Amino acid sequence: MAQHFLLSAASRTLSLRSIYKAGEAAAYETFCKMRWPETDGEAVCPRCGHDETYSITTRRKFKCKGCAHQFSVTSGTIFASRKMDFVDLLAAICIIVNASKGVSMVQLSRDLDCQCKTAFVLAHKLREAMALEVQTGEVLNGHVEVDGAYFGGHVRPENRKEDRKDRRLKENQTGKRRVVVVLRERDGRTLPFVAKQEAEGVELAKENVSRTATLSADEASHWDLLHAGWSVDRVNHSQMYSDHGKHTNMAESYFSRLRRMVVGQHHHVSPQYLYQYANHAAWLEDNRRTDNGTLAHIMVSNAMDAPVSRNWKGYWQRAA
Repeated sequence: MAQHFLLSAASRTLSLRSIYKAGEAAAYETFCKMRWPETDGEAVCPRCGHDETYSITTRRKFKCKGCAHQFSVTSGTIFASRKMDFVDLLAAICIIVNASKGVSMVQLSRDLDCQCKTAFVLAHKLREAMALEVQTGEVLNGHVEVDGAYFGGHVRPENRKEDRKDRRLKENQTGKRRVVVVLRERDGRTLPFVAKQEAEGVELAKENVSRTATLSADEASHWDLLHAGWSVDRVNHSQMYSDHGKHTNMAESYFSRLRRMVVGQHHHVSPQYLYQYANHAAWLEDNRRTDNGTLAHIMVSNAMDAPVSRNWKGYWQRAA
């Protein structure tokens, strides 16, 4: 039996020990090179694009020789106004990419020795950076599997049998139940969406799947509408999971990772932010054969390309 990639030495090219051993200066240099790869880490003014700057070493800032604008390596990125050291940011990225099914915020806060809400906001900012690779706006091609899975909205039954209510009725539900609809190319991209009903996946397919593609779906009746636009393979899961190549196993593999992430690590996910975790699981699925050192560099590069987060900058201050 072939060895799983995550068990091989090829998957381990970065460790927390190496990050902290290299120190703060090396971590800072990594962020500079990811922010300005075209100049090998030499600062470029984000305001006017001038590539000649003064270095203010005492504050780790730069001053543009053209427009006199002062900026740092994280200015205008999701790490804008950060307070954590660069070595801790790099360590947080290493921990998150190493966790194949996510990591709880309590554990991350203990590893970094910071408040839980600091780890919570940092992780969500990194998920926004992951979404840059997942939600690209490009349509899917080839053979695409479509499926949906419900998350959240659990209603705990009463202790006494006579006090229990029928949880299938709408009036006895919380209204927080959501479905994650996934469109996944075989050996390609994974594209998740959050909706209230699985049937909304038909319209999502119309918007995000090429008309030259072929589809696979299960026996749910709302997928019947897909036949009007595509050649669709159907498999009845009440009878079998695979029928001579007709299956949705790739979509189910994605849901397996996402469900273990939600149930096993985070335990509770707000429907407001379920899309963040869906994108996180999709990014992990699409990069499941990539070593952790490369994943960390991809994450830093995405974070340096991502704009200031409008959802998460000042999140706790807005709540207060």
